[in-house]
Amino acid sequence: MNNFATGSSQDSMNTIIQPLLTDLYQITMAYAYWKSEKVKDFAVFDLFFRRNPFCGEFTIFAGLDDCLHFLERFHFSDSDIEYLRTILPDTIEKEFFTYLKNLTANDITLYALPEGSVVFPRTPLMRIEGPLIVAQLLETTLLNLINFASLMATNAARYKIAAGDVMCVEFGLRRAQGPDGALSASKYSYIGGFEGTSNVLAGKLYNIPVKGTHAHSFVTSFHDTSLLSNKYLAPKSGDKPIDILELAMKYRADVAKILKVVLTEVNDGELAAFVAFAASFPNGFIALVDTYDVKKSGLINFCAVALAINDVGYKSIGIRIDSGDLAYLSKVARGYFTDIGKIYNIPWFEKLLIMASNDINEETILSLNEQEHKIDCFAIGTHLVTCQRQPALGCVYKLVEVNGQARMKLSQDVGKVIIPGKKDLYRLYSKSGDALIDLMQNSDESPPAENKKVLCRHPFEESKRAFVIPSKVEAMLKIYWKDGKVQQNLPNLKTVRETVKESLKSIRSDIKRNLNPTPYKVSVSDSLYTFLHTLWLENAPIGELS
Repeated sequence: MNNFATGSSQDSMNTIIQPLLTDLYQITMAYAYWKSEKVKDFAVFDLFFRRNPFCGEFTIFAGLDDCLHFLERFHFSDSDIEYLRTILPDTIEKEFFTYLKNLTANDITLYALPEGSVVFPRTPLMRIEGPLIVAQLLETTLLNLINFASLMATNAARYKIAAGDVMCVEFGLRRAQGPDGALSASKYSYIGGFEGTSNVLAGKLYNIPVKGTHAHSFVTSFHDTSLLSNKYLAPKSGDKPIDILELAMKYRADVAKILKVVLTEVNDGELAAFVAFAASFPNGFIALVDTYDVKKSGLINFCAVALAINDVGYKSIGIRIDSGDLAYLSKVARGYFTDIGKIYNIPWFEKLLIMASNDINEETILSLNEQEHKIDCFAIGTHLVTCQRQPALGCVYKLVEVNGQARMKLSQDVGKVIIPGKKDLYRLYSKSGDALIDLMQNSDESPPAENKKVLCRHPFEESKRAFVIPSKVEAMLKIYWKDGKVQQNLPNLKTVRETVKESLKSIRSDIKRNLNPTPYKVSVSDSLYTFLHTLWLENAPIGELS
């Protein structure tokens, strides 16, 4: 099956994602392998990470779709070969360049978890099998495609967990790390649970809902109401256009009295801007109300214009607040909307959208929750798209087997010791339906069975072990690429987004919480534990004292 889903990145995939998007040492290692007659060696690599990001205890796996597109396109062009000739030493044999020119990913087999799955440290997100040289050449690009995608999706998921039922929209294009970083941020924040983006190109490429308001500059560009030309609006009924500025000014005087605001403190230029915007977008009127003063001007002008266009058949959307005490101002706004809705008998007015922006991060949302804010939508930019709390996930790509022989990297830091060999991954569930533990075992072992006891061991601590009787067993690694073809029907972004939601539901709330989350258990089978420690002792040097 070579079936990429609608809304995926196939048409939009940047042309820079190609074999030369790699580190030089991958090319030099490839030559050294080739010179060492390792062309036919068969290797297995694991792609995984060692720690969950953002001081949390879960991660969202993302980027698989882009990796599969990369495998489809994996080929050194003539210009690639010519460039490599210029940067590699003259001693490189010309036959090597011919070898590179003929390379494809057709002999690679890639196993992976479904995109959008909740994943945990040390477990293989991908298992790559195939010719050693080709598998080695894939390393840097695959890491690049998985690292930021998974980090971004995880960041977004954490924001959504903190926000609860409040809508979240990504507003980070102007602050993202370049155009590629911006598009990735839009795509993977949507996968992580965000409801939309301000990024128009991302909306086109990935079929993500596009949302936005206007800037402060739009408001400050209007000085007063005298020169406003765009002030007429035709009623929905199709009658003659009405001067909504005149209508809004009448309502403003009434609203100021109702809300006990001094009319002289209300900015006329702001009113003109709101009228102009409402006349341009009567079905989508949303106003930025903090240009001058939210309480004394912005909210009064907004309510006046909203009431005016309501008279001709249009419902406004709401407001955005971009500065000040967001919790307090949201309560003030909701109070205004409620009072006016009741006085004018307009029920929907009480439910007008209140959007908040202004450098919001996860801690800000949690603080606003404690203050019982009345915000309906968070517009989040810088902290989301740049992952300011943690700039990188730290996925690694490690050789675990060559020609059927397990390989193992040792380290004085136990956290960096590699679990060797070709492994399968299973998720074991409790009777309540919660994910209980992830179990790695040798690929030649029989899978764990439902309702049968299985011994699960900590990879490195002998005393940490437990019997588990799973009510459900899920094989996590599936074949996604083999014989030069995609082996699964790939879901679109909306479906991946649902996968994230469902996968998170299976994880206990104490694992997902922001403060002091409970670590999720990752284990190995008894057989893999024994194999790991036997190989460790065989490869570790024996010290000598004198």
